[in-house]
Amino acid sequence: MATFALIHGGGGSAWDWHLLEPELRERGHDAVAVSLPVEDESAGLLDYADAVVEAVGGRRDLVVVAHSWGGFVGPLVCARTPADLLVLVTAMIPAPGEPPSDWWGNTGFGSKDMSDPIGMFLHDVPKDVAEELLTRSRDHADKAMGEPWPLEAWPDVPTRFLLCRDDRFFTPDFMRGVVRDRLGITPDEIDGGHAPMLARPKELADRLEGYLTGRP
Repeated sequence: MATFALIHGGGGSAWDWHLLEPELRERGHDAVAVSLPVEDESAGLLDYADAVVEAVGGRRDLVVVAHSWGGFVGPLVCARTPADLLVLVTAMIPAPGEPPSDWWGNTGFGSKDMSDPIGMFLHDVPKDVAEELLTRSRDHADKAMGEPWPLEAWPDVPTRFLLCRDDRFFTPDFMRGVVRDRLGITPDEIDGGHAPMLARPKELADRLEGYLTGRP
């Protein structure tokens, strides 16, 4: 049995994982979803990581799963508590000393029309779930956005990247390049858009468990 520490993206909360958690538990695993202190003006990146470490407690066989903006937090968790695996799900990949606010320009992300968040991020998520997610969106305080990523190197933990082939925000071709340049690995791929934990929770759970068993 593994413990999956689930880290949401920007503006999200632990609720983002509410469909994935029972899928993991049905497979015999534990799941700990954490609401990061994103609205706390005094909280920095290490405070975010500490919130996850505290929620995990003394659980062992830890798999850290970080989605989207949570990619800035997942490696910090792995540097602060023993983890067997880090899985980045269509996530931002930080570089040492890089503030999250600089990531967009440094990677050549460009600009996107954000006037339709459901069409951009949630186009394959059930309508009622997508609408509920939007009502739960939280503001993100400035401190963690502007401070340098504190690690000098990537933590010494096996890392996998799961790319979403239908992602309209972090598009596949763009993310394949970022993963190659920043991690030096080939990403794994899954169908679906930017929020597979809400659109394809069973398939995502199968993928996560497959990393433990050696299945592709």
